[in-house]
Amino acid sequence: QVQLVESGGASVQAGGSLRLSCATVSGYTGSSACMGWYRQAPGKEREDVATIANDGFTAYGEPVKGRFTISKDNTENTLYLQMNSLKPEDTAMYFCAAFFPPPTPPGGSCWTSPYNYWGQGTQVTVSS
Repeated sequence: QVQLVESGGASVQAGGSLRLSCATVSGYTGSSACMGWYRQAPGKEREDVATIANDGFTAYGEPVKGRFTISKDNTENTLYLQMNSLKPEDTAMYFCAAFFPPPTPPGGSCWTSPYNYWGQGTQVTVSS
């Protein structure tokens, strides 16, 4: 019922910027309860990057605070992640996720909510 397709991953130098996009195709009426970006580097556990709730409330992981910005365009059903001041430790596969149906996720928090739809990921590589 929901398809998420990420794009925008690339190889960049440290200090550079990228914007990731996640296009959403949904059979639900209305927008998601939550959407988020997650990342996983080889040999490491999946890490929460940023989430955004139906009401626009955002939350960020400590490693990306002040450098990354999550946003969504409800008219285009697209989620974005603007990444600035990239560091080599940001290198990972980045995944888009969503929780449907709206309006609120289990437990009321997008940061701790399970997500029931995931994209295939887009690779970000940052070289020093």
